Amino acid sequence: MTVLPVPPPAQPPLWQRLRQEVVLPLLLLWVVTTFVGTVARVDGNSMNPTLHTGQALWLVKYSRWLHAWGLTGLPYQRGDIVIFKAPAESEYAWQTFSVAGQDLRHRPYNIKRVIGLPGDSIALHDGAVWLNGKRLNESYASGDAAQDEDPVTVPPEHVYVLGDNRQLGESVDSRFYGAVSAKDIAGKVVYSLWAR
Repeated sequence: MTVLPVPPPAQPPLWQRLRQEVVLPLLLLWVVTTFVGTVARVDGNSMNPTLHTGQALWLVKYSRWLHAWGLTGLPYQRGDIVIFKAPAESEYAWQTFSVAGQDLRHRPYNIKRVIGLPGDSIALHDGAVWLNGKRLNESYASGDAAQDEDPVTVPPEHVYVLGDNRQLGESVDSRFYGAVSAKDIAGKVVYSLWAR
């Protein structure tokens, strides 16, 4: 009995291997980080004592997209920590940096706590935040708010955000640029992955 050698399996063409080993994994990674969730890192003191520079967080994005597509109501609640871009018309929304001698402007992401929802009245006086006429109990805040603010009403599809660090000059938030549109919110933080 003669045994014939088995030929090696044919290798798929290079374009098929690239599609399977590079393109599809990158596409899957893009879908997950754009529509499901991603890792975000804290940079700055505005959320002290709750969050600190270098801390890595898991940011949930799918609820933002479900709302944007009209499938759910506003997915944020008072007390949620959200990552967002400040309103584009605000002077606080933009940063400039240089690359190869060219100045580039961009709107960086911020991280703050949701204090007010659409229709809520927010005021700051006597060192405290007042929500709909009642003093808000904020065990997470670094202390009293440093300045008073007249009452404002949060518009539809917006949230009012404050940093947990209430020391003067430590957090640029809705006190400076007003309520944040749901369209500018990337998602909400659900837990800390690690701290540096």
